Amino acid sequence: QVQLVESGGGLVQAGGSLRLSCAASGSIGSISAMGWYRQAPGKQRELVATITSGISTNYADSVKGRFTISGDNAKNTVYLQMNSLKPEDTAVYYCYARLRIRFTSNFVDYWGQGTQVTVSS
Repeated sequence: QVQLVESGGGLVQAGGSLRLSCAASGSIGSISAMGWYRQAPGKQRELVATITSGISTNYADSVKGRFTISGDNAKNTVYLQMNSLKPEDTAVYYCYARLRIRFTSNFVDYWGQGTQVTVSS
């Protein structure tokens, strides 16, 4: 029905940059929010950044001023520009979307498969 496909992860040195992309496809009626979470080894999944209605953004304190989330409503795509990366940003990054399947009324959360981001010191 719905797929979230992430791209852009990889290995980068501390201080470097990466840009993650996530495209939602399938029988989508509307999307209320998209965003990124991350999970480091041995830790719980945590919020990184979200964008609601394509306008309102929210960031974890640990990434404020370094990461920027943006969206392209026409493409059902969300981006995460990550600058000044630190080794503690190393994690699997998961795309998230709260959306409504076409011809239904309820909003449901969907997740991507995850993309690895590794920051070397």
